[in-house]
Amino acid sequence: MKSRLAIWVAALWWGSLTTIGFLVVPLLFAHLPQAAMAGAMAARLFTAQTWVSCLCALLLLVWSRSNRPLLPVPVAQGVFLFIVSAMLLALLSEFAIAPRIVARENLRLWHSIGSAMFVLQWICAAATFWKLAGALPEEAPR
Repeated sequence: MKSRLAIWVAALWWGSLTTIGFLVVPLLFAHLPQAAMAGAMAARLFTAQTWVSCLCALLLLVWSRSNRPLLPVPVAQGVFLFIVSAMLLALLSEFAIAPRIVARENLRLWHSIGSAMFVLQWICAAATFWKLAGALPEEAPR
């Protein structure tokens, strides 16, 4: 039962990345009258997503490394790299890439790098969710 909580956190993490990056932000650019307005709102959403990602990653890391881990040890070892990589990608995007995009400094280059880092973060969160969900024992039919 306790490992299900970790799966819910991983699902929240992957789902929030999916919703923000592939649904909400494209809709902003499609429906707001100016790209600058959409960009400003997208920047705020991506900042909020960074903190959601960091919180989810930290919870999963703490749960996998505690004296009584919620995650089985082989699973924790299998997802550790994905969790840390995704968290680092989120922080790098927020503190290294986003300021350059906001400053409109070589916008095409930094936006492309930021987009690639977001997709890599999404892949890491998806791999974490997939591995955790696959680690649950099958339940007997009722």
